[in-house]
Amino acid sequence: MRILWRLYGYSARLLKTKLFRTAASNTSFPEVWLLLVQYFERLPGFFWVVQRNSFFTMPEILENKADLELYSPHPEVRGMTTLDRAAFKRTIVVPVLKVKKEVINKLLKSLKHITLHRPGLKRVIDDPKDEDRLVLLDPHKISAEYSLGESEQEILKQFNIDPQVSKYNLELTYDNFKTEEILRAVLPVGQDVTSGFTRIGHIAHLNLRDHQLPYKHLIGQVIIDKNPGITCSVNKINIIDNTYRNFQMEVLAGEANMITKTRENNITYEFDFSKVYWNSRLSTEHGRIIELLKPGDVLFDVFAGVGPFAIPAAKKKCSVFANDLNPESYKWLLHNCKLNKVDKNIKNFNMDGRDFLLGPVKEELTKELPLLTKERKNTLHIVMNLPALAIKFLDVFKHLLDGKPCSTDLLPTVHCYSFSKHDSPAKDVQEWAEVFLGTSLEGRCSTHLVRSVAPNKEMMCISFQIPAEVLFKKQCTHEESPVEPASKRLRPNEDSPEEKLTSLKD
Repeated sequence: MRILWRLYGYSARLLKTKLFRTAASNTSFPEVWLLLVQYFERLPGFFWVVQRNSFFTMPEILENKADLELYSPHPEVRGMTTLDRAAFKRTIVVPVLKVKKEVINKLLKSLKHITLHRPGLKRVIDDPKDEDRLVLLDPHKISAEYSLGESEQEILKQFNIDPQVSKYNLELTYDNFKTEEILRAVLPVGQDVTSGFTRIGHIAHLNLRDHQLPYKHLIGQVIIDKNPGITCSVNKINIIDNTYRNFQMEVLAGEANMITKTRENNITYEFDFSKVYWNSRLSTEHGRIIELLKPGDVLFDVFAGVGPFAIPAAKKKCSVFANDLNPESYKWLLHNCKLNKVDKNIKNFNMDGRDFLLGPVKEELTKELPLLTKERKNTLHIVMNLPALAIKFLDVFKHLLDGKPCSTDLLPTVHCYSFSKHDSPAKDVQEWAEVFLGTSLEGRCSTHLVRSVAPNKEMMCISFQIPAEVLFKKQCTHEESPVEPASKRLRPNEDSPEEKLTSLKD
């Protein structure tokens, strides 16, 4: 044993320098022990002695609380890049309880907290010796003394069942392992495992890291195998860096069908995921804005995409004007309007956002604002969901309308989205909005954290009613350009407006 312990210490140092590249404290005993066994099992007689004397005895398994040991696929799958499902087979020893088949259903309800739960695995199997049944128990929930607790024994006594727990050699296959267990067994020891993804209909969208790329096709296939309804897995291979806000992707596994159907907030959407922008993580934000609307309100959606703001608003009996520059988004926006039977409530446009604001939005505001009174108090909302660029469009509102300013209560409300890497993102977004509007929004706006896009990068929404002095033209013939606030002049370690505009919506 002393020799083995010295070998463990040597292996831990070896793993630290050549495999993990981490602090020694991150080198766990089970991981090192497994690697030692994998090496010494090549030596005649050695592994047989370890197996017989200690390594696979039930007490040792029960004392090991790490699922890494008990519920891990065969160690030979490490480094696999092409999925071989048969290679994941391994046999483990689990405790079983012998039960008469007449009482099995009632007993399972009482003992479900200690039975073995694995994907694709039956908790009850036939006893090869007779007509009784064997109930598979979870080794992690049975005491090291190989006996049941008092409460479980009392339950068995009621059914006149022998509380004796036996051993059973259980074969686990690929179907019995979870996604994370499979990927942890395949990827190099100590590297991050990707088991999460965004689901869009039948498509699983992954963002793999560089160290996972050699295993990308295997990862994609495992995601399909372990998630019913997923028939295609894709990986984003570049950032969103084009005018239409979509990104290049590669199919990792499954069918190459990018036309998908998904539901969000009880609305159905269809689109070609490879040609339009869609982000399921914005579902809550879409719902939040729709909650602000009431029947009869007017919504202008400047960057509408396939309609996640526009269509729910139309369903709510609002008057909607939706626009998107991307011809594919416009095509699917029209399709989704018909699909959800709101095509008569929405006017759709395929224009640049600035042209949409200077054209249809200006025209409609000129018509609507004089009609609004305290008695007819429908609100006007302008949604600008293009976080990398939308805030730049706010200068369009400067002196957009002619005539006498209307009541402050009737002014349109803007919901403008923006990214921020600032320590105080709410303040940052407000100051940038003030730059492009040419006026202060202090006490006249609210900011909302939508989500964290990346470390030190937040997606924010700033909402405000357009100040009358901004929206309506001044009577004087000459106007001066607003001076950029001192707080927004070039600061060290901060993106300039030009730099902010180079990254597009994630």
